[in-house]
Amino acid sequence: MSATLNHLIELAQEPSSAKRRELLRQVTNVFMSHPEEIAGPEMALYDEVMSQLSAEMETVVRAEIALKLANAKTAPLGLLRRLASDDISVAEPILTRSKSLSETDLLHVVSTQGQDHLRAVSRREDVPESVSGVIVERGDDTTVNTLLRNDGARLSRATNEAVVQRAQTSPALHEAVVNRKDMPADLMNDMYFVVEARLRERIMQENAKLDPSVIEQALSKSRNTVAIANGSFPADYEKICAEVEALYTNHKLTPSLLAKYMRDPNPTWFLCALATMADIDFLTAKHVVEKREIDALAIACKAADLEKSLFLTYAMIMLATQENAMGRASEYGKLYEALPKETAMRTIRFWRLRRAEGHAA
Repeated sequence: MSATLNHLIELAQEPSSAKRRELLRQVTNVFMSHPEEIAGPEMALYDEVMSQLSAEMETVVRAEIALKLANAKTAPLGLLRRLASDDISVAEPILTRSKSLSETDLLHVVSTQGQDHLRAVSRREDVPESVSGVIVERGDDTTVNTLLRNDGARLSRATNEAVVQRAQTSPALHEAVVNRKDMPADLMNDMYFVVEARLRERIMQENAKLDPSVIEQALSKSRNTVAIANGSFPADYEKICAEVEALYTNHKLTPSLLAKYMRDPNPTWFLCALATMADIDFLTAKHVVEKREIDALAIACKAADLEKSLFLTYAMIMLATQENAMGRASEYGKLYEALPKETAMRTIRFWRLRRAEGHAA
C-alpha cells in the first residue's frame, strides 16, 4: 500500500492534465478495491479529492468514473450527486443503477434536469411514488412511457389518475397504460372508449378476472367524472327519457320495442331505451351509437340480456354504409356469443361511473 500511496503523491504533484487523469483513475481504483471499509473522515476525504479532480476532467473521463461508481454499494455522495446531474453520458449509469442515491437525490434530479435524465431515473429497478409523480408531471410521452413500462416504478393513485387523464388525448400512452399491471381497474376502464380494439380486448380480459369485492373496492376509490367528452343532451332528452323510464317501470320496455326505436327517425328514443335497459348513462350510449362502437354496443346489449338477433339487427344498421357489412356483422355476432354476460356486467359497472349531471364538457 505504501508504494501505491507514494505513487499517488507523485501524481498529485504533477500539473499536467494527463497525470491528473491518471491520478483520478488511480484514486478511483483504490476506492473501489474496498469501498465498504471506507467511512467517516476517510470517505469525506475521498469525496473531496475525487470531486475536485473530476471537475477538471473532460466528459469521457467523468463517464468512465461514473461507470465504475454506479454499482458501488457505498460511494462518495458529493461526487455521486454531481455526476447524477452531469451530461447524460456521465449521469446515465449513476441514475439507472446506483443504490447510493436517496429519494431526495432522485427528486432533485427529476425536478431540475431534462428528459434524458428523467428517462434514466424511470428505468431504475425501484422508482419511489414521489419520484414517479414528478416524472409524470414533467416528462414527455416517451419519458412517461418508459416509466409506465417499468414494473419497478411505483405510482400513487393521484399519479395514475394524471396518467389516465393525459392518455385520453395521447395515443402514444395507450398501450403502456392498459398493460400496466397495477393500474386500478376503474382507471383502466376509463381508457375503454379511447383505445384501439386489441387494447379493448385486454381491458375486457382483465375485467373477466375481477371478483365483486375487487370491483367494489375499485368503485369506492373512483372519481365521479366523465372520462371522455360525449357531447350534449338533446333538447327532448328529459321528456323522452321520462316516458322510457315509465315504460321500464311498468315492464313495457321490451326488446321488440327497442327494435322499433332502432328505426325511429328520432334517435333519442333508442338512446334513452338502450341506456335504461343496459343501465348506462345517456352520454355513453350516445357515444357508442354515434361513433359506431359496435364492440361496446355488444357489451351494452349483453348486459341488457338482449337476444343476439336484436344486437345483429342494429349492428347491420350501423355497418350499412361500410364494405362487407354482412361479413363484419357475422364477426361481431361471434364476439357477442363469446362474451360472457358476467364480464359485460362488470364492464358496465365501470361505465356507470361516467354519469354526469347537466351537459358534458
